[in-house]
Amino acid sequence: MAKIKYYYDTESCRYERIKVSSWDIVINLMGFLVVSSIIGFGIFFVTDHYFESPAKASLRKENEELKLYYELLEKDLNEANRMLSVLEERDDDIYRVVFGVEPIPDEIRSAGVGGANRYRDLLEQGLKREELILTNMQRIDKLKKQMYIQTKSYDDIVNMAKNKEDMLASLPAIQPVSNKELKRLASGYGYRIDPILKTRRMHEGVDFSIPKGTPVYSTGDGVVKLTRKSFSGYGNQIEINHGYGYVTKYAHLSEFLVKPGQKVKRGQIIAYSGNSGKSTAPHLHYEVIEKGGKRNPVYYFNQGLSDDEFAKILELASRENQAMGSY
Repeated sequence: MAKIKYYYDTESCRYERIKVSSWDIVINLMGFLVVSSIIGFGIFFVTDHYFESPAKASLRKENEELKLYYELLEKDLNEANRMLSVLEERDDDIYRVVFGVEPIPDEIRSAGVGGANRYRDLLEQGLKREELILTNMQRIDKLKKQMYIQTKSYDDIVNMAKNKEDMLASLPAIQPVSNKELKRLASGYGYRIDPILKTRRMHEGVDFSIPKGTPVYSTGDGVVKLTRKSFSGYGNQIEINHGYGYVTKYAHLSEFLVKPGQKVKRGQIIAYSGNSGKSTAPHLHYEVIEKGGKRNPVYYFNQGLSDDEFAKILELASRENQAMGSY
């Protein structure tokens, strides 16, 4: 039962009953609700800020575990990238150097794996840490692609290793004529005096002074690329394609013993020397062409010579004298 309140009326000297209007009740109720709300919010804030609920404690523990797993994943990714870099360096600086092939270009190794559209499904899920997740997924995808490129490179190296015997047999590794006494090398690679023009010109091969009819040998396994007869320049000449980017040329010949398309072996007689073309005396002009560029043939005479003999033939080839032919 509600309490009835009274007040003392001085005019009538009587206690009068206090009448409460509906509006007063509403105001009092609203005030009570406001104060209760403020007190309740304060209690909630203090409790939420200083005391963890079981659900929040569980989420915090889960986040800490996820953070730990992320740090371990990042560590593993960094270690995998480091190991892959070591493999790439060994691939480019050792294995491919041994087989004489170019390293894999950086733009191929570091090629991208697509943009954000690749991960559209993740973005549509509205993940709160999507940037962190996308970064790791991009790193993993890039690592997968780099590993795939590296495995393909090793497949190539395995094939090259299987073909190494053929490659070594194909290299132009002997002298094209018999030269046991090392007295046949008359003019080396480099700038020499042109025998006809009497000016210094680039001599892109080596000259062996030999009598007409001396056997000329293929310096490596290969296929005869061409045989050509001419009264000028190189005169009668043979070119042999050894594969692996190597071609050898034999000029000023008198007679061919092979024909285009024929397979030849290292040490096989392919022609006889002569004095054809622009030649001042019977001799053999010999060139080594590697990947389109003419090289010093003496550097390839690594079979059949001792270290002292190789040093001697290098010294003979370095003398700047007169070439025996003009081109």
